[in-house]
Amino acid sequence: MTSTIDDVAALHAQVRALTDRAEISELCDRYVMHLDKDRGEDGWLDRIFTPDAHLTFPMGEYEGLAGLTEFQRMARTTFERTHHLSANHVVELDGDRGRVRVHLIAVHLKRTAEPGVQFTIGGHYEAEVVRTARGWRIQAFVFDVVWNDGEGPTPH
Repeated sequence: MTSTIDDVAALHAQVRALTDRAEISELCDRYVMHLDKDRGEDGWLDRIFTPDAHLTFPMGEYEGLAGLTEFQRMARTTFERTHHLSANHVVELDGDRGRVRVHLIAVHLKRTAEPGVQFTIGGHYEAEVVRTARGWRIQAFVFDVVWNDGEGPTPH
């Protein structure tokens, strides 16, 4: 038989885990939504990543917010518009740390006079997340492309 105090503690732990999972899933959605919105905005990165974040993409690795800002500038000059969809967020929690695996499909419209030229990818990413004073943030991120169609950006 459990006590009321034990029941309340268990309920509190369950609510915290559900809240953490929802906040981490929202963090992943905010990341891809920011990729597609105002292409001139650089200030959003610190609302998604830790200052020491490390991201790995097929075309290169980026460290810290300065490296991410440069990477985003490259994406803006390569593509006219993008459309990212994330789904199937699987979150594993360990206190103030966690891991998330997300499936991603992205369409990138090239900067060209030829209409309909695009680069489309599908894959997944795994991220390590940490709880900060300002909410959950991504500290490490590895993107794995499973398939692509069209001509992608030139690796640096």
